[in-house]
Amino acid sequence: MTIEQRLKNLSVPDRMVDVVLDTDAYNEVDDQFAIAYLLNSRDRLNVKAIYAAPFFNINSSGPLDGMEKSYNEILKILGIVDVKKDVFKGSGSFLENETTAVISDAAMDLAERANNYTPENPLYVIAIGAITNIASAILLNPNVIENTVVVWIGGHAHHVDNTAEFNMRQDISAARVVVKSGVPLVQIPADGVINSFTISKPELEYWFKGKNNISDYLADYTINSAKTRMKNKAWAWVICDVIAVAWLLNDGDRFMRSRIIPAPLPTFDNLYAQDHNGHLIRYIYSVNRNNLMDDMIEKITKK
Repeated sequence: MTIEQRLKNLSVPDRMVDVVLDTDAYNEVDDQFAIAYLLNSRDRLNVKAIYAAPFFNINSSGPLDGMEKSYNEILKILGIVDVKKDVFKGSGSFLENETTAVISDAAMDLAERANNYTPENPLYVIAIGAITNIASAILLNPNVIENTVVVWIGGHAHHVDNTAEFNMRQDISAARVVVKSGVPLVQIPADGVINSFTISKPELEYWFKGKNNISDYLADYTINSAKTRMKNKAWAWVICDVIAVAWLLNDGDRFMRSRIIPAPLPTFDNLYAQDHNGHLIRYIYSVNRNNLMDDMIEKITKK
């Protein structure tokens, strides 16, 4: 891929594009917002498939259980919005090393699907979980590198003293595979950039309740989750996964600002190894919270 083509692919698309979403949907509440926002952006984004990603935290007994629960949550969201999409189960484990793929339906689908695209007409891969499925697809088929653009929420801002963000630290090997591969990558960091994209109980009750089935579900799910986790404390819930979808709609930097940089390589001690000759990536460094919140509310709550 030429530098000119890479820079074009690292720019917000100016046309309708094909998209797949890779999500650990049961991990938190923000994946559900991202799925609903994506499905209601059909004027710009043509969703071809959704992949269930593995995760391991208090909501799962291990990465396989996390992936299975995410798969079921994806189907649940699709049922609420009454939309049919191809959904594939992803990896049941994280990568053991940087050379061996974890075979799954999701990884196989992406590896095969990428053959239908070109650098001039790429498939956009929105990744909002551990990036295991995408790394596995790259290991299975190098054409994924040339024929896709990966938009990933992973790592922390480069000025933060570590990169132990949930998506990245779960599968450092997968993150390293993706970064080293040279696939056009849009990195959206958590702490220091997008963790300010939050929503509160009053906003959920005012903007979401009573509008439609999916907005009611998102409001109730978030409020109940916060009640369990936060007890009686004040809260504003981070729903930053929405930002990965929003980058593809970021005409004129209306939702976020970014710059082109050489890709820093994640290390196993939760840092970045700087390589000034690394592949160029797009790095998001600020978010316009109000503009994005308005757009998300309008799309998710429409009748």
